[in-house]
Amino acid sequence: MDIFDEKNIKPMLIGVMQDAFDNPDYIYELKLDGERCIAYLDKDSTELRNKRNVKMLSKVPELSAIHKNVRARCILDGELIVIKDGRPSFAEIQRRSLMSNAFKIKLASDKYPANFTAYDILYYKDKQVTDLPLMERKKLLQKVIKEENDRFAISRFIEEKGVALYQLAEQQKLEGVVAKRKGSKYYFDKRTKDWIKIKWLLDDDFIVCGYILKEAGKISLVIAQYRDGTLIYKGHVTSGVTTRHVDILSQLKRLNAPPLEVPPGNERAVWVEPKQVCVVQWMPRDNGGLNQSVFKGFRDDKLPEDCIDAGSDTAK
Repeated sequence: MDIFDEKNIKPMLIGVMQDAFDNPDYIYELKLDGERCIAYLDKDSTELRNKRNVKMLSKVPELSAIHKNVRARCILDGELIVIKDGRPSFAEIQRRSLMSNAFKIKLASDKYPANFTAYDILYYKDKQVTDLPLMERKKLLQKVIKEENDRFAISRFIEEKGVALYQLAEQQKLEGVVAKRKGSKYYFDKRTKDWIKIKWLLDDDFIVCGYILKEAGKISLVIAQYRDGTLIYKGHVTSGVTTRHVDILSQLKRLNAPPLEVPPGNERAVWVEPKQVCVVQWMPRDNGGLNQSVFKGFRDDKLPEDCIDAGSDTAK
C-alpha cells in the first residue's frame, strides 16, 4: 500500500529557532498561525488529517471540495487557518477543531470560513516525491495547482531576504517566518534543522495540570512540560482563560493531589489528569520565563508526552 492509500503521514517538523538572517541557500515563508494538516486530494475527494492523523473535514466542511483545485492526485502539506480581523487566528481554528455539533460548525464556518494553505507536496500522481530537493517540490506544487481561491491557496516565499520578511511579519503582528534550506529533502516525522523558525512572539505547547479560580472571575491554568520523562512545573497562565476552558477541563479526571512537584502558591488549585495540551504565547526576556503570557487555546493534534521542555535531553 502506498502512502496515499495508507493515509498515515506524520509531517516533517521544524528543528530549531533563531534570530532572523539572510542566506541565499534558504527560502523564507510567513509562519501561519493555524493547525498543521496533510491534504490527500484526488479527482473525486478531499481528505484532511492533522498531525495526530485525526480526520478534520467534519470540522471544516467548507473545504470538502478543494480537490477540484488540483490537476492530479497528490498529497500536500500545509496549514488550516481561519482569518479574523485580517490575520490568521489560532484561537478560531482551535475552537473549530474542538467542536462536534454540526449546527455550530456550520455557523462558525459561515462566519469565519477556513482555508487550506499548501507549502509542500509529498506525492504527485502515483509517486512519492519527498526525495526531491525543496525547490523542485515547490515547482511541482505550482504545477499541480489548477487555481487558488478563498478556501485554497499556496504559501508564497521569497529568497535570501529573511530579515526583511521577518520585519514585515513583526510590523503586521504575524507569528513569524520559517526559513527552509533550498536543497533539503522532506523527512516524515523528523525534526530537522533544514527548517528554522524565526518568531517575534514566543509560544510553545504545555500540559494543563490544574486550574485556580481567582477573584473577579479570573482563572489561572497550572501548566507543565516533560523533562526526561518527568512533568516539570512551568508556571501559570491567566490572560485569555475563560469559564468555557474550565468546562472542558472539568471533563478530565480530577486528582486529589498535584501530578507534579509544585511551589507554594498552588494550594487552591483544582488538579486534573494531565491529558490536555494547550498553547501559550509570551514576550521574550533575557532571564527567561513566561513574560506577559497569554493562553491561545487548547489543541488536540498533539499528545501530552510531545510537550518537551526545551532544555531537556529529549528536546535536543
